[in-house]
Amino acid sequence: MNFKDKTIIITGASSGIGKALAGELAQRGANLVLGARQYVTLCEIAANLEAKYAIKALAVQCDVSKEEDCELLIKQAVETFGKVDILINNAGLSMRALFQDLDLSIIKNLMDVNFWGAVYCTKYALPEILKTKGSIVAVSSIAGYRGLPGRTGYSSSKFAMNGFMEALRTELLKTGVHVMVVCPGFTTSNIRVAALAKDGVAHGETSMEEGNMMTAEEVASRISDGVFKRKRTLVMTSQGKLAVWMNKFFPAFTDKKVFELFAKEKNALIK
Repeated sequence: MNFKDKTIIITGASSGIGKALAGELAQRGANLVLGARQYVTLCEIAANLEAKYAIKALAVQCDVSKEEDCELLIKQAVETFGKVDILINNAGLSMRALFQDLDLSIIKNLMDVNFWGAVYCTKYALPEILKTKGSIVAVSSIAGYRGLPGRTGYSSSKFAMNGFMEALRTELLKTGVHVMVVCPGFTTSNIRVAALAKDGVAHGETSMEEGNMMTAEEVASRISDGVFKRKRTLVMTSQGKLAVWMNKFFPAFTDKKVFELFAKEKNALIK
């Protein structure tokens, strides 16, 4: 399942799942365009991957909430490699606060990064991906299928992302372009540490027990396999699959079970 000579753009590539994807896809032979706000970190990652796997990796400073940054990311990919085969919309931001307590700017921030970031990058990459009949991937969440307490902005942004990708997939049905939505479930990454509290400041600690969660590397491997096999949807955990199924057929019961689950997290917001 190699990606030799493929050009792959990854947003949010400086840490977590994005960084793990860069390593996994470099190992499989892909040339990479890595986008994130942390430019120095990106350059270090790119240099390490080039040295280790003899591929080419381009670091591009990019804040996906800014349309012009997303346009530049795609433009630099094309200027450097001459094509785009795969776009992985991975950049994301989370939150943890009750809706009644939070500043509304937090929800706007999450929509700008999680939803609009994917829209901007996809808009500018699509003409190139149509040429290569490549793939557009969105790293979403179970929160995009089932609203989670304390995560109103996060769930909203992921629901919007899922709807956008589903509509886009249908539009592109006869073009040969592959569209995949990925729902990793709870993963050991820094997204919960960086999650915004009610005042917009990062929590700085996770609210969940991470010992039994999937690693970012395992998620990256499964996403890479899914792209290679041109899967439609990738819900990775049994808990996630059960949540999607139960929410569809037993929504009121699922409300209660989700409440009970989140009432058990550290410093629970609901009781």
